[in-house]
Amino acid sequence: MTNRSLQLIVENQDPLTLGPGDSIQEACAQMWERRVGATLVVNGGKLVGIFTGRDAVRILAEGRDPVHTTLAAVMTRNPDSLPSTAHAIDALNQMRDCGYRHIPVVDGEKLVGIVSRSDFEGRELELFEEETTLWERTA
Repeated sequence: MTNRSLQLIVENQDPLTLGPGDSIQEACAQMWERRVGATLVVNGGKLVGIFTGRDAVRILAEGRDPVHTTLAAVMTRNPDSLPSTAHAIDALNQMRDCGYRHIPVVDGEKLVGIVSRSDFEGRELELFEEETTLWERTA
């Protein structure tokens, strides 16, 4: 399936969500337990940020205390997102163009899920690589 909608990828997904007041330590513990690379930060059911494994490394490199530092202090606020009607190639292009590995899927104000590059299947990635190579050759 080369043109899968994100809805098919995130259906039945239970994304990791935490509140802005939760600590970095809690986020990392939950990410480790669930084997995921990001947590979505929600406030009143609304997506307000994202915290990733890359953020955790940055926080430690800066010498911040993960027990007393909250997600609100270090998350990426109001992250880019895609609607569930978007297609796999849209997500792959956005991740490449913007330099990130995770994209929240949001319909209106409703959080639907999150996608990462590892969610995509072989043929989707092959087509994406072919498209990228074609654009690089013509640039």
